[in-house]
Amino acid sequence: MGDDRAESDEGIGRAIVASAPNAIVVLDRDQAVLAWNPAAERLFGWPAEEMLGRRPPLVPGELTAEHNAVLERVRTGGQVSLRTKRFRRDGSLLDVRLDTSALRSETGALLGYTSVYHLVQDDESAQERAVRRARLVRRLTDVVADINAERELPAVLDRIAASLTELTGADAGGFVLIEGDRLRLVASHRLPESLRDSTAHMRTSLVGKLLRTGRTVMLETGDQGRLDELVWSQLPGLHTIALGLAMAGGRPYGALYALFAKHKAGYVELELLELLAGHAGIAVGNAMAYQEAVRQRAHQRAVFDASADGIAVLDGRGRVIQWNPAAAELTGFAAVDVVGGPPPFELPGPGDKLTLQLPSGTWLDVLSAEIVETGEMVVDFRDVTGAKELEEAKDLFLATTSHELRTPITVVQGFAGTLAARWDGMTDQERRSAVHIIAERARSLGKLMDNLLLGSRAGAGEMPLKIEGIDLGRLVRAATLGLPDLSDVHRVEVNVPENLPPVSGDAIATDIVLGQLLENAFKYSPDGGLIRVEAWTDGDWVVVVVDDEGVGITPTSRERIFDRFVQGDSGDRRRFGGVGLGLYIVRSLARAQGGEVSAHPRPGGGTRMRLALRIADTPTALT
Repeated sequence: MGDDRAESDEGIGRAIVASAPNAIVVLDRDQAVLAWNPAAERLFGWPAEEMLGRRPPLVPGELTAEHNAVLERVRTGGQVSLRTKRFRRDGSLLDVRLDTSALRSETGALLGYTSVYHLVQDDESAQERAVRRARLVRRLTDVVADINAERELPAVLDRIAASLTELTGADAGGFVLIEGDRLRLVASHRLPESLRDSTAHMRTSLVGKLLRTGRTVMLETGDQGRLDELVWSQLPGLHTIALGLAMAGGRPYGALYALFAKHKAGYVELELLELLAGHAGIAVGNAMAYQEAVRQRAHQRAVFDASADGIAVLDGRGRVIQWNPAAAELTGFAAVDVVGGPPPFELPGPGDKLTLQLPSGTWLDVLSAEIVETGEMVVDFRDVTGAKELEEAKDLFLATTSHELRTPITVVQGFAGTLAARWDGMTDQERRSAVHIIAERARSLGKLMDNLLLGSRAGAGEMPLKIEGIDLGRLVRAATLGLPDLSDVHRVEVNVPENLPPVSGDAIATDIVLGQLLENAFKYSPDGGLIRVEAWTDGDWVVVVVDDEGVGITPTSRERIFDRFVQGDSGDRRRFGGVGLGLYIVRSLARAQGGEVSAHPRPGGGTRMRLALRIADTPTALT
């Protein structure tokens, strides 16, 4: 076992000597060659078989004394290193660095001498490389600082590609981004611009090959044809590609390609490529994170600015630091008026909701939430004025409907009870009068229920109409027939031309609209006055207006009166009765026919209601 190990160690020793990059010459005590490695063959020109067992003819005559002194010095102990000259086989002199030491047995007996030779110019080249490496590392530090100063990803990538050729001496370079199972060339230097955004499969690429090796840097050499399979490596004379992975946090973002056609890549270049690739991965990761942060901020700002809700952000001291456009619109306070101070309304506690009314009359639902990490507060508020008004209108509707139903029902119940209890004691005239009153009240109840049903259908968009050509003038004249006899305090004027063109609509629905407009004219002019009905053509439309000299409508109510459960604001909302559905039904019926109804002030006081229906393309249905 011991002999086998000794033989193994001896074989390893011989292998080390044989593979050494420097020339090794071993002499015995008589200065005959015991070992002459391949590097010595290359350096001096003599093959080993010619040198073994003889004195090597290396030492010039004038340096014999120096040679003997060196051997004597190492024989007595120590090691000598000096610069000297030695012959080559062709007679030329080599300027070499010589390191000589004694070869001894395990007991310390002198067996010979070991000399290691290498060219002095190699030392100088090594020094030059060291100086160059130090210079390039300093330059790399500056480059990394420049790259990290950039925030936009395209600028970062272009800076990396340009720095790659500067630091490695490559003839061209590029950066490829890893996107799933593909690569994309996102930046290049000294390569055709047309190659930008070229893609390749990861599996068949050099990046894929490098990832499979588990290393971070790789040299690929070969003929032009094979290397040109990489579309972004199209460089005349290309012979070597140096590749470095750009990683951050253990994740590969991409890779740097250094392409060599006229120059060569050494270990210093590979080292710098690896260092630059590492910094590039961090820079790319930072730039992508910055871009994502910018994108998120832009998204948040767009949501913040476009929100229909008012949004305010308060600092830890309750001062407004952000105030979106909707907040300005809802409150009437511009951002410059509130930023730096408290919000112009009371705030609920975090997570609570508060409903409040501004001095302008606007109702707001206000919610707040605390940002625990920053101590800031986000306040969200929305206009609920319409909902509050609808809520009030519904409450009023319930009260009004109860009142409107209770009055006729009470009368019907009273007269029915009277008839039942006193039938025999009543005259025929009294009985007929009571029955007449019961019938009138029943008709009122029926009309109220019809309006409620129409209002329900209009709200659900369920207005079954038959649209055809109708004679609007005839309907107006029929609706106004007999009106002068209904009131002693009103005068009625009707001005409807005989030649009005037919309109597109539903006869029954239009009759309901006209009836409601006329009823309102009487209802909202309790002190009497003139009621004028006129009609005329206006382009593609036929217009009917109903004027009265009544209480009129305030500007703020001209649209609201067409909402459900809303009546004209006359100061006494119960003065005229009704449930506030009439004009809502009118507008719904008009629009269902393709027309429109609107309210306007009448010159001199009162109201003008305007109905417009489009002139029909079909024959008139009414005769």
